[in-house]
Amino acid sequence: MAMRLRLILILHFYYIKIRMLNLEEKYKKEVIPAMMEKFGYKNPMAVPKIEKVVVNTCFGRMVADKSGEEQKKIENSTMQDISLICGQRSVLKKAKKSIAAFKLREGLNIGVACTLRRKRMYDFLDRLIHIVLPRSRDFRGINSKGFDQSGNLTIGMKEHITFPEILSEKARNIFGLEITVVTNAKNKEKGIEFLKLMGFPIK
Repeated sequence: MAMRLRLILILHFYYIKIRMLNLEEKYKKEVIPAMMEKFGYKNPMAVPKIEKVVVNTCFGRMVADKSGEEQKKIENSTMQDISLICGQRSVLKKAKKSIAAFKLREGLNIGVACTLRRKRMYDFLDRLIHIVLPRSRDFRGINSKGFDQSGNLTIGMKEHITFPEILSEKARNIFGLEITVVTNAKNKEKGIEFLKLMGFPIK
């Protein structure tokens, strides 16, 4: 049943892609003219763009009291899941300093990150906007508080199994994700308007 649902979601995503402009085309044909009109940009090259997307998660607490072998299993399964979600190899992140209260030692593997650019970045954002966010539990739009003063957006997700690439019954551990959309908008107002035009469901 889960496999069938996953297949339906993936087919639905590609149906949407056929019917609609993908994000890269939408940026060139719709977003650039709209941003130039609203903010008075003289040159299309001055219009904000998405530079990269960073997907990361932390498993520090999950490995804190585990043996070396159990830690390795958690690290490998988390890396595999993030790689499936992003469509490219993820990397381990290490603790920069020891924190006794969190049972962390300097150099200990505590998380996984993946940085997406160009085509893979746009493909990931297409899936995020059209499939993942709409099927997230109790989702009512992205809060504008997720933007920083430079126009970058950070989205927190409680469960990685929301992504159709992950089969919930086969997931070893369910963990949350942090997704950061890095733009060169330079301020919050332009960042919000830019990502709204790109199709992000911002409140």
